[in-house]
Amino acid sequence: AVIVYRLPWTWKCSKLLMKFIHAGLNTIAMILGIVSMVAVFEYHNARNIPNMYSLHSWIGLTAVVFYSLQLFLGFAVFLLPFAPVPLRAALMPIHVYSGLTIFATVIATALMGITEKLIFSLKNPAYSASPPEATFVNCLGLLLVIFGALILWMASRSHWKRPPEENAKVLRPIGGTPEGAEAESTMTGGSNADKPDLRINSEAARKQNLKLDEAGQRSTM
Repeated sequence: AVIVYRLPWTWKCSKLLMKFIHAGLNTIAMILGIVSMVAVFEYHNARNIPNMYSLHSWIGLTAVVFYSLQLFLGFAVFLLPFAPVPLRAALMPIHVYSGLTIFATVIATALMGITEKLIFSLKNPAYSASPPEATFVNCLGLLLVIFGALILWMASRSHWKRPPEENAKVLRPIGGTPEGAEAESTMTGGSNADKPDLRINSEAARKQNLKLDEAGQRSTM
């Protein structure tokens, strides 16, 4: 879900479709997280194990709570077409930063959880004796770290970002010349009598481009 916008082969898809995929993957993850939390509490209660006493459980519950808030605000602000564009633009950096922070927190929670499980479960031989189970789970922890580092690297690279929607190019004249350069070259080669008309045409084209840009942003947001 974090890198769904960062995959180059998805850039040809509509942004709305990618938003639904992003929201769908996050929703599935949230459902699995809730099921896991319920299973943990039921297991602890059945075995008379205290709940919420370790750092692993504290950080894990914090991650689930903030993840649910992130999902709710993402639906309300970015998926539903009610929030104004300035609000979305202001909240987007916070949404991205909090998503990456929650992802890193989940990786840390998983690492603490498997270490805690090994310490409590391996008695004969003990965890300190490095039995095969300990080696296997330690390798799993290393793979989790590598996985998290790769995701964060992809999410932080500017050249992996989805290209912006270039709606203003739709109204650009044939030949691809930007309106400012075209107006300047035409005004330089033309007579002084044509300058007011050129200014009017340039201003009208600029307003039309702005309207199309705004409409495109609202459709893709």
